[in-house]
Order: sequence, then C-alpha cells, then structure tokens
Amino acid sequence: MNLLKDKVALVTGGSRGIGSAIVRAFAAEGAHVAFTYLSSEKPALEIQEELTAMGVKAKAYKSDASSFTQSEELVKNVLADFEKIDVLINNAGVTRDNLMLRMTEEQWDTVININLKSLFNLTKQVMRPMMKNRGGSIINISSVVGDFGNPGQANYAASKAGVFGFTKSIAKEVGSRNIRCNAIAPGFIKTDMTEQLDDSTKDGYLTNVPLKRFGEGKEIADACIFLASDMSSYMTGQTMSICGGLNM
Repeated sequence: MNLLKDKVALVTGGSRGIGSAIVRAFAAEGAHVAFTYLSSEKPALEIQEELTAMGVKAKAYKSDASSFTQSEELVKNVLADFEKIDVLINNAGVTRDNLMLRMTEEQWDTVININLKSLFNLTKQVMRPMMKNRGGSIINISSVVGDFGNPGQANYAASKAGVFGFTKSIAKEVGSRNIRCNAIAPGFIKTDMTEQLDDSTKDGYLTNVPLKRFGEGKEIADACIFLASDMSSYMTGQTMSICGGLNM
C-alpha cells in the first residue's frame, strides 16, 4: 500500500521482538528504516540485508538508547545517512523483575534509564530536525502494566507509566509545529519467551484477556504504521492499548 513511501523512520531496539516486526512492516510500506541494536549484531545485520532487499534504504546502528551522548551521535549519523527523520519510534525496553524488598538499585536504574530516560534522549535529538522538516511523528512504546501495575515490576510499571505523561507533554509542546506524539500500550505479545511457556502458564496469563490469545508483533507494528502515516494526522497525545481487551 506504500502508506509510508519515502518516509524515514528511526526505531530503537529494532533487531528483535516487537522492534523487528516494526522495521519489517515499515519497509513493506515503503519507508526507509534506521534502527538500533545493543548486543544482537548478527540478527541486526541480517535484518538490514533483508530490508535492503525489499527495495528501501536500511541501516543498523549499534547504540545504547539510555546514553544521552550515544543518542546524540546516533541522530547525527542517521541524518548524515538518510538526510531527515520523519518518524521516531522509542521502542527500546528491558525488564529486571523483583519484589520491591529484594529489588536492587541497579535493577531500578537500568529499567528507568532504558525504558524512560531513552525517550528524553532520542526525542530531544529529533525535535529540531523534525521542526526543520515541518512535521513528524513520535511513537512511544509503553505497556498496559504502566496503567494497572504488576507485583514484582514496580520499576517496569513506573517506567511505562512515565511514558504516558511524557507523551502527552511532548504532544502539547510541539503540536503547533505539526509534530505528533502518541503512545502504544501492548498487552501480552508473543515472543521467544512466551513460546517457551507451558500450556497451564499460558492459560494463567490469558485468564483476563477477552480475546484469549497472545498478540502478534505485527499487530503492534500495524498500530505504528497507523500512527506514522497520514491516517492519524489529527491524532496526538493519545495512547492506543493493543492488548486483546486486557486493559478495560
């Protein structure tokens, strides 16, 4: 359909999981894709080759989204290689689960820095280029856990709840410059980890999901396509909950 033809998207954490589904879906819609990885170099380079074969420009960059200086350097390099950035998808994220009584400062800081500080790092860097380009779309990947919390995930829930407030604030700051900022809150999404769960554990997860299945990475990617494209041109400051009805 070429809904994103010739747009340039920067996706953090694009070498695996939801991120890899996003970069593939964007390339299929005609977007040129820059994406980051931290440790998964081999799959990242394989995805780069795969996307290039689809007829778009694609490049993988090793970069730590939690580092302000690395994020600054990343955006400079992407602009040098692609000339513009139309879409930023803040997707990089980790978990370090533990009950609060046992949680270490390192576990707290790691999750907050990667899941929340990274939004500041990357969004700050793309704002001026987007203003110069007279528009853009920033998409932040949050989680339904940020809305209702979860035992053993105080760090993760706090980081993802922060995404909601950050998204609304940025939307209000830059809306007049034709830059939109929205969030997506996935529920239980099928990953390599969920594939290893036994049936009873899966059933436990799905008890409160009306659609009675895990989501697919492509379903999150489709929502990103909508938010990156002109189909959502009058939408900003909003959160799309893609969770099979879990969060209602």
